Amino acid sequence: MTVAALSPEQIQLIKATIPVLAEHGYTITSIFYKNMIAAHPDLNNIFNIPNQENGHQPRALAGSLYAYASYIDDLAALSAAVELICSKHASLYVRPEHYDIVGKYLIEAMGLVLGDALTPEIRDAWGAAYWQLANIMITREQQLYEQSEGWTDWRDFKIADKVRESDEITSFYLAPADGMPLPSFRPGQYISVLVYVPEVNYDQPRQYSLSDKPSPDYYRISVKKERGIEGGAPAHPGYVSNLLHDNYSKGDPIRVSHPAGDFFLSDKPSNPVVLISAGVGITSLTSILNTLTSDRANNGRPLHFIHGARTSAVRAFKSHISTLTQEHPSLRTTFFASQPAAEEVQGVDYQIVGHVDLAKLDANSDLFLSDENTEYYICGPTKFMTETKSSLGALGVSADRIKMELFGTGGVPE
Repeated sequence: MTVAALSPEQIQLIKATIPVLAEHGYTITSIFYKNMIAAHPDLNNIFNIPNQENGHQPRALAGSLYAYASYIDDLAALSAAVELICSKHASLYVRPEHYDIVGKYLIEAMGLVLGDALTPEIRDAWGAAYWQLANIMITREQQLYEQSEGWTDWRDFKIADKVRESDEITSFYLAPADGMPLPSFRPGQYISVLVYVPEVNYDQPRQYSLSDKPSPDYYRISVKKERGIEGGAPAHPGYVSNLLHDNYSKGDPIRVSHPAGDFFLSDKPSNPVVLISAGVGITSLTSILNTLTSDRANNGRPLHFIHGARTSAVRAFKSHISTLTQEHPSLRTTFFASQPAAEEVQGVDYQIVGHVDLAKLDANSDLFLSDENTEYYICGPTKFMTETKSSLGALGVSADRIKMELFGTGGVPE
């Protein structure tokens, strides 16, 4: 569906609904998802069911609607958020027809919650606003599909190898079932996998960062076994991560999407790089690390890998990163341990006790602050990323040199 640009009057109507969205947005989006999925249960094969149960998905959409209304007359301010969402949609193979369904049930949910307050004029304005954004996203997602070298639907793979990396994280080497060479990707990007979950009787997609440098033979993901779901959902372990750990073995089939994502290593070959991660956030930064250390052009490029975990037992790639540090004099590593085990040795298994804290690092030898071209890549839980970005900002690092990875529903709040 194509609609005309919003009129100035419609823009003002949309902006006037900002307080309403602040108060009722979550209720609207919760009803929207409930009614839409009840009418179209096949959409459970696209949406993360636990994120529906725990409210993450409705909260994320409510936040997006609020942001859209706030910037309805300055959509350029939302370009980064739109790119992030479009990348995720393309990795899930969202199609234009899905936007028809979403638009119908979203406007209906507004009417159910707001009643007579949703006047015909406001309803029409929001209908036009929805399709203005939908057309932008459909166009961008079509571009992403056209760039995927013909890979525009779930592709059959097999698990070529399964390797335990720590007490919580296991790597899966995924090879295409047809044996054809794989397209490359930008280090830091992710793929989606599609796994049938018996407990819910639907396929469930999950995004996992690629954790190795590009190879034409396989993609590697490294998956943390999630013990439980936080929030209001029933207490149960993560569906897909536990199935992968407990039920999938070498040789088993699995469906995979084309690599996607707007978090990746830049093309600037000489800039110093600081990689800062916590927990399973180590995966995407290991892809960047492996790429940088395998390229001779990066020999001598200042590189610091900073990571925080509870103990070295739950930290993935421990021996691998230790070997890289010995082989590459320009690579520094610093590991924080928030709950080090009694048998761990400070200076050997980890360097600093506690959570990642940039104040405990040297401004120049560790963070390369004296070089205004240094790039910073952050991956981990949302609070960790926002606090780390804030710390870097307080040290004088401009926002354009800091990149953060999507971690969970809705992205990173700014």
